[in-house]
Amino acid sequence: MPDQEPSAAAQADQHSAPPMTRPLRWLWLSLAVIVADLGSKVLASAMLAYASPVEVLPVFNLTLLHNTGAAFSFLAEHAGWQRWLFAIIAIGASVGLTVWMRRLRAGETLLAVALALIIGGALGNLYDRLVHGYVVDFLSFHWGQTYFPAFNLADVAITLGAIGLIIESLRDARRGRASS
Repeated sequence: MPDQEPSAAAQADQHSAPPMTRPLRWLWLSLAVIVADLGSKVLASAMLAYASPVEVLPVFNLTLLHNTGAAFSFLAEHAGWQRWLFAIIAIGASVGLTVWMRRLRAGETLLAVALALIIGGALGNLYDRLVHGYVVDFLSFHWGQTYFPAFNLADVAITLGAIGLIIESLRDARRGRASS
């Protein structure tokens, strides 16, 4: 009857996978997110009147808004120091995630995509914070008179990247249980 050695060997194989070939090549996806995000914000700013919703669907409007806070306008009511706090967080997160991306192993494609999406979204919003002092939001969903906070393509990329990280984490947990 086999003992723990096969599962330990399987676990060692997972951790000793060769490094990913050119993992930073995934930064093209970050660049694509930045270009799409900033381009869409330029269009929204040029074509929409501030805070005047344009109905696209019964549950979706294009509404130009400026967010000086973070997600869901967190800390937006403060005097301006939060601009620099969120800029530092975006820079730190982008550097940290790029270092993580550089260390990826072969087969960690979903993780590379997730990290690239988050980096692109963070840098897209960072540009707004540094240049404008606020983030341009324009995608607005609602149900009746209940509105979800407006957001932008950078926020979509960050959310999709976070979902990718969660999926990858669940996969790792499942692989860990299977090899035990």
